[in-house]
Amino acid sequence: MAVEKFETALKKLEDIVKKLEEGELSLDDSLKAFEEGVKMASFCTKKLDEAEKKVELLLKKKDGSFVKEAFRLDDE
Repeated sequence: MAVEKFETALKKLEDIVKKLEEGELSLDDSLKAFEEGVKMASFCTKKLDEAEKKVELLLKKKDGSFVKEAFRLDDE
């Protein structure tokens, strides 16, 4: 797959879902669209996972130094 932006892939995925939901595609076209949708969903998931791994918070300790901590949501 060519280098894609997350936003572009997400838009393509949304368009594919809309076409599939309309139910007007032939079976072959539906299968092709579904396959492309799976690729876009996989790409988006990969990009989100990469972004999550890169997000870090710098926390200032009492002594003035900083410590890196992995980003976590409060409910984790």
